[in-house]
Amino acid sequence: MPTSTQDIYNYRRVNDTLITGGQPTAEQLQAAADEGVATVINLATGNQREPSLDEAGLVRSLGMQYYHIPVVWDNPTAADFAEFERVMTDAEGKILLHCAANFRVTAFYSLYALKRLGWSEAEADAFRASVWRGSDYPVWEAFVEQMKSDIQGDRAAPPQ
Repeated sequence: MPTSTQDIYNYRRVNDTLITGGQPTAEQLQAAADEGVATVINLATGNQREPSLDEAGLVRSLGMQYYHIPVVWDNPTAADFAEFERVMTDAEGKILLHCAANFRVTAFYSLYALKRLGWSEAEADAFRASVWRGSDYPVWEAFVEQMKSDIQGDRAAPPQ
């Protein structure tokens, strides 16, 4: 049976132009190219599944753009999120957004959608919960709450 992007660990289809998941294998990256993905964005610090895989080289050899924003698991930062926003704004075509297990990705994308795409807090929380439900990572809970507060403060600030 052929491999597809739906085989990626914790795969989520957000819409026609965005899929998210955990670390894809080389075969799943090939499937992404075959399925029309134009851009791969990686938030993981390294590839625990296939440490010898040159993901950037493979992705580029398959004709896709590659962006790597290594978000340290126990220290996500506002600077990481700012870089993520920049890359998401610049990315073209269908996107595969991944990390190790789709935790960093669902946290960052839910915040991005809250800030940039008009998602309600409930929509953003539900998207994140689709992967995070039952998980307890205090560093990430604090990060998400701080970022939400910053985003909501930005919305409330009068235009300059």
